[in-house]
Formats: sequence, C-alpha cells, structure tokens
Amino acid sequence: MKTYRLEFTQKLPVDLATAWDFFSSPLNLAEITPETMAFDVTSPNIANTKMYPGLIITYKVSPLMGIKLNWMTEITHVKEKEYFVDEQRFGPFAFWHHEHHFTEIDGGILMHDILHYAIGFGPIGKIANAITVKKKIREIFEFRYKKVEQIFGHK
Repeated sequence: MKTYRLEFTQKLPVDLATAWDFFSSPLNLAEITPETMAFDVTSPNIANTKMYPGLIITYKVSPLMGIKLNWMTEITHVKEKEYFVDEQRFGPFAFWHHEHHFTEIDGGILMHDILHYAIGFGPIGKIANAITVKKKIREIFEFRYKKVEQIFGHK
C-alpha cells in the first residue's frame, strides 16, 4: 500500500493560547472545512471538550459525489500548545495520520500540518490519488487556510 505525505504551513497573527484554544476544539473543525464536504461532528457531548490522548471523535463527511461516510478519529498524542495528532480508526482512508504543530514566532504563531495517508486498493488507489484524492485534500487545506485568515487575520 502506497503512503503519501503532504505538508502545509500557515502564519497567524495571534498568540499561542488563542490558536491552541481554537484548533484543539473538535467542533471548530467543521467551521474550517468546506461546506461541500457536508462535515458534521456526530460525537455526543463534545461541545466543551478539548483535545486529549484517547479522545474519539466521530463525523459524517461527504468527500466525493455527496456520498455520506462515517469517519472516526482518535487523538493519539497531545503536548499542550505544541502539537496534537489525530489518526483515523475507520473511514474513507486505509491510513490517516495527521500531525498539527504550533510554534511561536515573532508576532504570532506558525502552524505546520504533516499528513500521511493511504488509500488502499493497490494500483486503483494510486490512480485515484493522482486523479482526485490528492487534489481534494489540497483543496480542503486551501479552504482552511483562507477561512483561518478570515477568522484570525494574516501575518
């Protein structure tokens, strides 16, 4: 199974505590995900929850053609105000490991995402990644970049 790696960075003119509070709240993920994904957090009693190791988060998501899929991730690692990692437990990918890093810089913070993912299905998965999946993931992160700038401003 082929595994892919993508990285994304963004500078924000906010302090680390503000960034951490926003990004460590599972409900804010829906706010920075394109509406076309029909992203809906379905975990019960998650409204005031912050990230912690072992946290299970469930979603409904429509990544392609409006087909609703269940997605479950687990927050596997957290170092407060530095990073957290979410890993798919079941969902649309054969493998999903997403690191979210936060570093203080002059006048704000630097966010750095490292994503490893795999699609499965052998050669069909490689073709799907080349034609659709990689592009779709990049579009999601581009949307997030713009939305986060609307919320916090840009550096």
